[in-house]
Amino acid sequence: MSFAKAYSGMKGAAVRALILGVCGLGLAGCDTLSSLNPFEKDTSYKPEIVSNLPAEEIYNDGLARVQKGDFDGAVSKFSSLDKQYPYTDWARKGLIMEAYANYEGGFYDEAITASRRYLQSYPNTSDAAYAQYLMASSYYDQIPDITRDQEKSERAILALQELVQRYPNSEYVSDARKKIQVASDQLAGKELEVGRFYLQKRNYAGAINRFRTVVARYQTTRHVEEALQRLTEAYMAMGIVGEAQTAAAVLGHNFPDSPWYKDAHALLTRGGVEPREDSQSWISKAFRGVPQVGQRTG
Repeated sequence: MSFAKAYSGMKGAAVRALILGVCGLGLAGCDTLSSLNPFEKDTSYKPEIVSNLPAEEIYNDGLARVQKGDFDGAVSKFSSLDKQYPYTDWARKGLIMEAYANYEGGFYDEAITASRRYLQSYPNTSDAAYAQYLMASSYYDQIPDITRDQEKSERAILALQELVQRYPNSEYVSDARKKIQVASDQLAGKELEVGRFYLQKRNYAGAINRFRTVVARYQTTRHVEEALQRLTEAYMAMGIVGEAQTAAAVLGHNFPDSPWYKDAHALLTRGGVEPREDSQSWISKAFRGVPQVGQRTG
């Protein structure tokens, strides 16, 4: 039992005995309990009640800070709306602007967190699509070069695809599609880089798996032509001539003027064969339904 509880539950002599007992334990000069209160004799301490500023004033102050480029200060203003005016429309507006100010300030992780909070709290509002766009763009703007881990690229694509699927009529869809293409191109480039490394090391199975990913998942990127040529090269090295012929044939059919096709055709010719497509090959099946040259997006 705490001292406070013991004191409150005692009366008269019992209380006086407890006081004397405490004082006898080393608190010299202790006459009353008031001496135990550090604020008892401090007359300088005066509690101050600070009234909330009007929500509109806080919001406008945040906007002014955004215009001045003071994004850190803007974030502080917008986030205070939720604390001072919770469950109001001002709190909702403050949260989306908090996400925006974080994004503009380059505080991407904070922008993602605020955007996700908005989507969880206000999924059906008019600004939900914008919150999704801010979150996706925050991932997108952190995409590194292809020599580094591409987790941010993958997260950007997922967030952008969700934007397109959930808000198909949104004004952000067009830009989202372009960013999906760029991020996909980045991932394809990473797969090619690793595939070329395996090919150089004569790890043909490992190389084929990487090039296959490009062909199967990133057909509309600029890297698919090289991936098909590299498949021709890897399959020929392994003696799997039929797949090499198919890779070259698909490459020639879709990109007849590509320098990569010329390289693939020359490689097959040196091996005494010509490009020939096997319709049952995974390569042929992967390209069925893919727009032809001139119709491809990106």
